[in-house]
Amino acid sequence: MPFGAIDRPALGLSLLQAVARREGFRCDVRYLTLPFAEFLGAPEYVWLTDQVPYESFAGDWLFSEALYGSRPQVDDAYEEHILRRRYRMPAEDMARLRRARAYVEPFLQHCAGAVPWTDYDVIGFTSTFQQNIASLALARRIHARHPQATIVFGGANWEGEMGVALHRRFAFVDVACSGEAEESFPALLHALASGTPLDEVSGIVHRDGAGTRATPAHPVEDLDALPVPCYDDYFSALSASSCSVDLTPRLLLETARGCWWGERSHCTFCGLNGATMGFRSKSPDRVIMEIDTLVDRYGIPVISVVDNILDMRYFRTVLPALARGRPLELFWEIKANLSRKQVETLGAAGIHSVQPGIESMSDQVLGLLAKGTTMRRNLQLLKWGREYGVKIEWNLLFGAPGEEPSEYARQTELFEHLGFLDPPGACGPVRMDRFSPYHSDPGAYGIVNVRPTAAYRYLYDVPADELDQIAYYFDFDYADGRRPVDYAMTAIEAVERWRQRNEAGGGLWMATRPDGSLTILDQRSGRARRSSTLVGWKADVFTACDRARTRAEIDGLPSTAGVDAAEVTRFLARCVTVGVMVHDGEQWLALPVHTPARHDLEPPAARQPIPLAVVGG
Repeated sequence: MPFGAIDRPALGLSLLQAVARREGFRCDVRYLTLPFAEFLGAPEYVWLTDQVPYESFAGDWLFSEALYGSRPQVDDAYEEHILRRRYRMPAEDMARLRRARAYVEPFLQHCAGAVPWTDYDVIGFTSTFQQNIASLALARRIHARHPQATIVFGGANWEGEMGVALHRRFAFVDVACSGEAEESFPALLHALASGTPLDEVSGIVHRDGAGTRATPAHPVEDLDALPVPCYDDYFSALSASSCSVDLTPRLLLETARGCWWGERSHCTFCGLNGATMGFRSKSPDRVIMEIDTLVDRYGIPVISVVDNILDMRYFRTVLPALARGRPLELFWEIKANLSRKQVETLGAAGIHSVQPGIESMSDQVLGLLAKGTTMRRNLQLLKWGREYGVKIEWNLLFGAPGEEPSEYARQTELFEHLGFLDPPGACGPVRMDRFSPYHSDPGAYGIVNVRPTAAYRYLYDVPADELDQIAYYFDFDYADGRRPVDYAMTAIEAVERWRQRNEAGGGLWMATRPDGSLTILDQRSGRARRSSTLVGWKADVFTACDRARTRAEIDGLPSTAGVDAAEVTRFLARCVTVGVMVHDGEQWLALPVHTPARHDLEPPAARQPIPLAVVGG
């Protein structure tokens, strides 16, 4: 149901379909997102999913009248307190939402008549992000007209306590699958087919007499045992939809579940994985087979990997195999502290876009967030990504409890030098999600007055205690009364300038000459173009600082032997002053991107250097 993305299939449903068919059940996937996008127009649907502030829950709000009936006072309050005050939505955008809401009832009537619901014994809804209210609205209508069908819900919105509370509140939902469902869902189907008591099925929420009962859930341990997801129904629906002309579809791939970093150090704000943090990954052969199968079947080489984090063992197995295979365009979530050679491996494997969870350029803030990285490592990744054609997607977070406001002044100064690197896609306050350490133990972090984020009260007509159980996102206050947006605003404004400079082009480059000298070319937007040539020990020091170096490492370079330490200090200070190097008190890091890109993965003779065009004097 809306508001699932229309440019890619639903991985969870596609896996469950393949599992159900393997167990002998006929199973279809219905992409009712596409008809709604046709009602609205694909560009309007994409605007709703990608550009309207997510935590406004505007997508859920559109369907709330269809679920609860007319509530004009509640709707007026939502528009005033959430859209207008909290998110400062322009009047024209609020009018767009109201126009979209007018299509909801005709759309639901279309859904009720266009799908032969009587053909199905079980009707399941996946609910992630802003799909819950729309799914509940249609499920209620189906139950009223076809009470013989078993209504099943699953997805992130129904995990743990949330699923129990929702199941208890909405009597037309018969069963919910909590957590990973590739084992519980087919077990449920077999139980329903044979009349076996549902108490014997693990990982579900069901009714035992008049009450709601949850059975323990178990994560899938052997990911290789899962089938390859079947996306046939998506592409069949897309080909029949008028939206196909506006979309460039991509495939979804899963190679791992859980988070190996979260097992060691749970990022304080992260609510992903719930009870399934334990890291599991597919074997290299299985990953390559699945990629080949999906690309051959659907003819699309553009793949988004949905893992929370890349299995580091894949740098020795999967990624080299991908580099030797067909051209692909992949997205993967990774850890930020990679080596240059590992970033080169990403680019060679066709991983053109990554999300590394950078979050900040302050070591103090990163420590508070338990990110396990540093400003230096984050900067290294940004510049090596530029060198090897790997786009770095990241957001700047502010408001970590206990952070020093002065850290944002430092970041503001740093950002002025980085216009040639990938800027943050967004800036926002640290959020509290269910299952995160912040939510599990707010007092330990100086967090008080935890309550469901404000939009929920206008979506669900339930008592406050039930809303606490249903919500995934929460608002909170700081025990010390701080308002992070006040001191973070200078950094937020600096990010906007960073974006503008990035769009204007330009760069900061360094190139090694055959004679060992080093040329630095500064073409950053908003600066006078200049070039410099370094020779001897200065070239060696600057080249060595392509990755962060301590002073001991710099002084230990063979070329600095016998050089006066004060002279080295002056050189490093000068590099920092002119904005081609950063120093955090412990290490120095050169900012320029090496050109041409260095290639350690192939013999040097296999690649010819590209001459650097030097501009200026």
